[in-house]
Amino acid sequence: MIRAAMLARCLVGAAGAAAVGARSTPRRFASRDVTQKIGILGVPFDKGQTDQGVSAGPGAIRGAGLVEALRSLGHDVQDFGDVSYDSVPDLVGPENMDKYQHVAVCMREVSSLARRIQSEGRICLALGGDHSVTIGTVDATVNAHEDVAVIWVDAHADLNTPATSPSGSAHGMPVALLAKDLADYWPYLPGMDWQVPKLPLSNLAYIGLRSVDEYERLTMEKFNICAFGMQDVESLGITGTVELALRHVDPYKRRAIHLSFDIDALDALEAPSTGTPGLQAAGLQAAGLQAWQHVYHSGGAGSVAVRGGLTLREGIHIMEKVHETGRLAAVDLVEVNPALGSARDVSTTLQAALQLLVAAFGHSRLGNMPRAQELPLTKGATLSAKGAKGKDV
Repeated sequence: MIRAAMLARCLVGAAGAAAVGARSTPRRFASRDVTQKIGILGVPFDKGQTDQGVSAGPGAIRGAGLVEALRSLGHDVQDFGDVSYDSVPDLVGPENMDKYQHVAVCMREVSSLARRIQSEGRICLALGGDHSVTIGTVDATVNAHEDVAVIWVDAHADLNTPATSPSGSAHGMPVALLAKDLADYWPYLPGMDWQVPKLPLSNLAYIGLRSVDEYERLTMEKFNICAFGMQDVESLGITGTVELALRHVDPYKRRAIHLSFDIDALDALEAPSTGTPGLQAAGLQAAGLQAWQHVYHSGGAGSVAVRGGLTLREGIHIMEKVHETGRLAAVDLVEVNPALGSARDVSTTLQAALQLLVAAFGHSRLGNMPRAQELPLTKGATLSAKGAKGKDV
């Protein structure tokens, strides 16, 4: 009954918004058919979790040909390099938030650079790094635009606070830290005065959840958060899921959209080189299910991946539909870990990341039209008055 009520909120909210939205004028930041200005920001940050190697994600994604692929679509692409920070002050953060001082200092730099990119009229494309990088990127978006919607594509909700987190890892906390509704659940955070929670949870929709902690689930219920788990993708189809998510977070088609995509939203067969922990191996062993660790191991110490995720085709569809709104303001692609798995696993994951990102910026699986709308003539050919095959021209 609880799950049905949660889904009903998304459905009812979307239906009501559609009726009102039909009378409003949709807002577009960019045409689907013109050059877009994109600013790439690498965030090689791995202190939000325990797996080594995720800091190599930005370089690996670039190395897979990201800039060239985006430019081939006709876009104006500027690479702003990687975020760096030199010193870490002696900050004492909340209990059960690991490496807090690194999070506070690095995310301040991320927010500053992401704001600069958006102030230049560019869509900020942030490459993680772990998902805690969104503490900075989403902060930048909500400060760059008056009204922001967030689509969070992830196997996990990232909705814990230090009081509820089973791990103490910051990459499981960004949504809770960014949410205006949850500000009272946090103590004073030294060194993070630059970050003021501004995101209303009513402006958030999850897609692809399949591993949610119990207190995260309680938070979803308490604050009526719109969340589409994998069972909803199965029952509604990916087209219906994305349509309802967009209607919920952007009912009048006027909000800037921040799209945050954790590569572990994809099934492990589609993106094996990601190290986000899923089910705890210790708990599985206690239940006599050690085989799960062998079959579903993600590479993270003491953890296993959560199978049953999105297909790459479904992930691409999400990106395409958000692109079609014309209101995309920022994109995150996080948790690619080139240190995990075989060379083939890494290649599979990087190709998936690349296909997702070009879809977010207008690549069509049917093929993109050339800028020139006239068919070229082969040298020596002439176009008759009747045209090809006798048709009038």
